[in-house]
Amino acid sequence: MIDDGTFLSLESEVRSYCRSFPAVFKKALGCHVEDEDGRQFIDFLSGAGSLNYGHNNPHIKRAVVDYLEGGGIVHSLDLHTVAKRSFLETFNDVILARRGLEYRMQFPGPTGTNAVEAALKLARKVTGRSTIAAFTNGFHGMSLGSLAATANAAKRRGAGVNLAHVVRLPFDGYFGKNIDTMAMAEKLLRDPGSGIDQPAAFLVETVQGEGGVNLASIDWLRRLADLAARIDALLIVDDIQAGCGRTGTFFSFEEAGIVPDIVCLSKSIGGIGLPMSLVLIKPQYDIWLPGEHNGTFRGHNLAFVAGTAALDFWRDDELATAVRAKAALATDRLRTLVETRLDGKGEVRGKGLLVGVAFDAPELAEKISSAAFARGLIVETCGPRNEVLKLLPPLTIEMEALREGLDIIEAAFLDVVERPRWHASAAIVDSAA
Repeated sequence: MIDDGTFLSLESEVRSYCRSFPAVFKKALGCHVEDEDGRQFIDFLSGAGSLNYGHNNPHIKRAVVDYLEGGGIVHSLDLHTVAKRSFLETFNDVILARRGLEYRMQFPGPTGTNAVEAALKLARKVTGRSTIAAFTNGFHGMSLGSLAATANAAKRRGAGVNLAHVVRLPFDGYFGKNIDTMAMAEKLLRDPGSGIDQPAAFLVETVQGEGGVNLASIDWLRRLADLAARIDALLIVDDIQAGCGRTGTFFSFEEAGIVPDIVCLSKSIGGIGLPMSLVLIKPQYDIWLPGEHNGTFRGHNLAFVAGTAALDFWRDDELATAVRAKAALATDRLRTLVETRLDGKGEVRGKGLLVGVAFDAPELAEKISSAAFARGLIVETCGPRNEVLKLLPPLTIEMEALREGLDIIEAAFLDVVERPRWHASAAIVDSAA
């Protein structure tokens, strides 16, 4: 047991992750973290996707340390700085130009929900409409506008007020594989008798991370983009968790060949876990008035420096290729585990290194997570009932460490799942690399 008296007596009851992973952590490098007692853990949580390049990545850390030691300005509101210029130019050259994309970049407050709030506000300003079309099991943040678009009932209850101006549409596969949810959406939004107002924007995750690792098909995403264009609504892709290479390409929507009107990034855009968010806006929609949306920490220069260094990983295809290979290994191991330990009653969900196993008996995911932690692996749960065991290892994790973490998951399955007492089924979707 840890000596957590300080946290129990002084920190708010709102804390959550520490309840699932009771330790006092002290050091970290790559995919490994160490607690104050010297116990080592493999990290398959990665700051909920904020550490795609691992803890204390040496290349990124060196850039930050050099900047600080050189007296670089840390806080600057939205004043011009050398660090910001370097990030803007590098992101445009390495990410946007190579993909034939043209976006203006907006730096709102430093967290993901700040990016979503800005995107929703701008979409309403552009279109003159107030309704946002969001999807079942979507998660977009905890501030009121983002929370209104979030589907999880437990999180919505924390608002304390009515959450309005959002219409909820069924995500791909919500009613099962044989129900075409995009056809339903098209009917509702093109039928003047449906009672649903035309939305300012569609807000969507291509892979729903917090909502249960649900994957939208390429066809579904393309039809969504087409529907948005036909009804003069903007398409906003929330790539906060699924972006920055998590699915095997820098943007999660690249394989679908769509070009969203607005893209929200955060988490690993800060490179080494530094808070930063970024809104990409098609130039014709960048109609903000000066200061119309702002934030005191929109000029976080350490994050610009770290984010610029992180973009070096995307100057070639080496990392993307490695992610696909690691994803194939993780997916294969999880499928084998489900087939052998759960009598084939399951699937694997997600894409790339955003992958999970979902159970009809919700308590199993949390029990396996707890058993894995006892064996030295940090792996979280997600989904509306916390029924999904979600893997988010660093993209840079070594194959040996990935295998070791998967071995621990298998051992945790054996700790928890006793075949004679196993009667519930798991739900898993294909995890393409």
